Amino acid sequence: MKNLFISQDPGAEAHSQKFLQYLLTLIAQEGPLNFARFMELALYAPGLGYYVAGAHKLGKGGDFVTAPELSSLFSKCVAAQCAEVIKAIPGADILELGAGSGRMALDILKELKALNALPRHYYILELSPDLQERQRILLAQHAPELLERVRWVDRLPQLKGIILANEILDAMPVHRFKKNDELMEYYVDSRNNKLQWELKPAGSELKEAWSSYDIELRPGYESEINLQLPSFIKSLEESLQQGLMLFIDYGFPRHEYYHLERSMGTLMCHYQQQAHGDPLILLGIQDITAHVDFTQLAEAGLNAGLELAGFLNQASFLINCGLSELMQNTTTNELLAVKQLILPTEMGELFKVMGFTKALDLRLKGFKEHDQRHRL
Repeated sequence: MKNLFISQDPGAEAHSQKFLQYLLTLIAQEGPLNFARFMELALYAPGLGYYVAGAHKLGKGGDFVTAPELSSLFSKCVAAQCAEVIKAIPGADILELGAGSGRMALDILKELKALNALPRHYYILELSPDLQERQRILLAQHAPELLERVRWVDRLPQLKGIILANEILDAMPVHRFKKNDELMEYYVDSRNNKLQWELKPAGSELKEAWSSYDIELRPGYESEINLQLPSFIKSLEESLQQGLMLFIDYGFPRHEYYHLERSMGTLMCHYQQQAHGDPLILLGIQDITAHVDFTQLAEAGLNAGLELAGFLNQASFLINCGLSELMQNTTTNELLAVKQLILPTEMGELFKVMGFTKALDLRLKGFKEHDQRHRL
């Protein structure tokens, strides 16, 4: 892959080499970086990280395709759930975390207009200046009359309404560990001007978190854990005064996440529609992700004082929100895209939806059938 990427894009190679030098200098100053710190830098380092450096990432020609890019029907189904909450809360807002190309925001706003359920504001918390600009351009081109409702923010606002997080949690930095005689943690070190792995005994926070899971692993087992998730969910709870939080992402309940056969973890990298498992190459120009432990997410929400509204796979959520009715007048190409959204062998089963409510007595349509909380 590395030779392929060098020959196709020398500008990307130059960026990657610049990032390498930055990391080598940082390691020389601070010592080896635990993987969570490395992943944070690889994705979000100012001017260098994957999500803030301005490369084309989403959709055709990018590194990966998300559900809103596949079909507007995905966002129309999410909008149906939002409309139900908006009509129950006067003056409701929507906050989207990491809006990517802006496609989901555009399609949700257009559908909510059609449903006569527009939010007061549609907030977007986006770390990438490049993506912010792309979002503005898209909205201005296709829905200029709705642009005045959109607000870009650099911190969590106080709001009543809905918080949307589509493929956000998988991009949160994770600690990577290995079970030997004791729990070991992966660090990134340098040697001869190259990055390399180093194993060290796990820190106290990682050991404490893992011991609370009470899971026995055989020697050599590798996986990840998101230690930032509880504090992140707590910050969202403090932001949301009343309403719904909706998380859509790929992942598993804990007993499946740490299944004995998943002995190499879930860490994955994406570059130009190719997936591989080496985060130490293509620095700053590839995505790095880990699947979501939805049991951990449920625990974090409940511990933050939220009410778990439901948990199911993406296919069930979309069907609950009216996908079948929306498909009645679709084209052949649209039907092919919908298959990717709902088939168990595509996104339908791997992607899950989890909802939390706060001060909201409402039976949500997205979770009315096929709730799978018992799997958590």
